[in-house]
Amino acid sequence: MHPQRARLAFALALLAALVWGLLPMGLWLLTPVLDAFTITWCRFLFAALIVGALLARKGSLPRPWRLAAPLPALLVVAIVGLTINYTLFVVGVELTTPAIAQVVTQLASLFLLFGGLFVFGERFGRLQWLGFTVLLLGLGLFFNKRLPLLFGARSDLGLGVLLLTIGALTWACYGLAQKRLLRHLSSPQTLWLLYVGGALLLTPLAQPTHLRALNATQIWALVFCCFNTLIAYGAYAEAMQLGEVARVSATVTISPLFTLLAGVLAPAW
Repeated sequence: MHPQRARLAFALALLAALVWGLLPMGLWLLTPVLDAFTITWCRFLFAALIVGALLARKGSLPRPWRLAAPLPALLVVAIVGLTINYTLFVVGVELTTPAIAQVVTQLASLFLLFGGLFVFGERFGRLQWLGFTVLLLGLGLFFNKRLPLLFGARSDLGLGVLLLTIGALTWACYGLAQKRLLRHLSSPQTLWLLYVGGALLLTPLAQPTHLRALNATQIWALVFCCFNTLIAYGAYAEAMQLGEVARVSATVTISPLFTLLAGVLAPAW
């Protein structure tokens, strides 16, 4: 890989990690008023309108019916995987805490990492394997004292972790399918199809009338979550197009650090 492309892919993956790291705080403010389906529907719809307007202005809206097999099937996998991940992540934040949700969701990067190794035949160097080992040890240390809670009387925490793990697995499926789609579509085109598909899937379940119950702080939190979708997944898609799946996945695993930092600063705000 060209060094300049590798550096750009790293920078974009780091941006995605930063924005994703701040996301749980915004979701945590919204869950008392909005359900997971409505929050996710708003995020998909907003992103679909913005990206669609930009693509239409350039005359480059994609035509999914012209995709050759197996791309339509991969597109369906990516849409369903991303929609399930978005929804379960919101539920996971509600049942656990922003920090726990962000740490557990790093399993998605591990699943995607192994997918890149086995599906795309990518290779890991010694430093990458060392980083992978450190990540596993970190997860073990993080949950060391919480294991009794996961299986104890407070079933909400265990259920939240289980749903976050399932969401991480579906996110990995989305990431692998997207990597294949990016060979034939640009990242904005791919993301627009994903956003439109996710919004259509959630339309029957969303309750937009509940938006009237938001206070000023929650409105700004929803705006942040909507822009978060555009920035994080735009940067991530470009990083996936420029770099290797395994290296990009390893970079975004630092997002819990930004979540923990936001948790420290939040009381002051």
